[in-house]
Amino acid sequence: MDLPNPVAYAIPVFILLLAVEIIAGRRTGRARYTLKDASASLTMGLGYVIIATLLAGVFGTVYALTYEHRLFDFGFAWWAFPAAFLLDDFLYYWWHRWSHEVRWFWANHVGHHSSRHYNLSTALRQPWTSTFTGLLFLWVPMVWLGFHPLLIAFVGGLNLVYQFWIHTEMIRRMPRWFEAVFNTPSHHRVHHATNPRYIDANYAGVFIIWDRLFGTFVAERDDDPCTYGIIKNLKSHNPLVIAFHEWAAIFRDWFGVRSAREWWGYTFGPPGWSPDGSRMTSAQLKEEWRRDGAENNAGQGNAV
Repeated sequence: MDLPNPVAYAIPVFILLLAVEIIAGRRTGRARYTLKDASASLTMGLGYVIIATLLAGVFGTVYALTYEHRLFDFGFAWWAFPAAFLLDDFLYYWWHRWSHEVRWFWANHVGHHSSRHYNLSTALRQPWTSTFTGLLFLWVPMVWLGFHPLLIAFVGGLNLVYQFWIHTEMIRRMPRWFEAVFNTPSHHRVHHATNPRYIDANYAGVFIIWDRLFGTFVAERDDDPCTYGIIKNLKSHNPLVIAFHEWAAIFRDWFGVRSAREWWGYTFGPPGWSPDGSRMTSAQLKEEWRRDGAENNAGQGNAV
């Protein structure tokens, strides 16, 4: 059974919605675009499509070999589609979470977060080194269970297409029931924000229920507007810098290691880890923010 590529069919719609947001943003001021930033995002998206196409055979071969030894044969039964979609989204949650919590995976994912603007072009700022990280092996058990590799690729494409529309500031809130179940622009703005309150939250692809279940959900607050980008923002819009700057930083750190522990920490520790504590991880940034808040509140109480 042949299944279409949802991303390929969605590209014309992406372009149309980009144009609509640019026009609406100029009229309302609720969508910020700059030529250099948007061009970088579009180039990253094009590079992602080219690289993914060229390297599709790498994991395609692994999945095909695994499928030959599957436990069950679900084929393309009608119920396999929603089941695969739900399971794929669950795996995406962990792929996304580990892409923030482990530096090796963050080196691939950081490019997507590097824009200081939040608009539909940001959704296209996709990484170029996903295959290199090895994290795509996360889907192998799904193949082994009995889901056809083409079905997994199809639902994964649907997941990616869904996430396009949530990269916008044009939509403030969806209905309450929708916000409770699905990922939305509000939830995903939190995910892209560098405010200490929001760091490392809302990893969902389609269903925000995973974040609610695993304790990583944070609601957007009107009194704490989102600031976008990464902790140390890039000064370049060069796609090569965006795609590879964190990999280069890892390699530089390797040259200074003095033990296996340091090598492991620089490679697989959380982003910002350092043996002497001279850098700060996201957990440390959040703790400092909480401590400062507690001290400020205590000071205000004493003043009263």
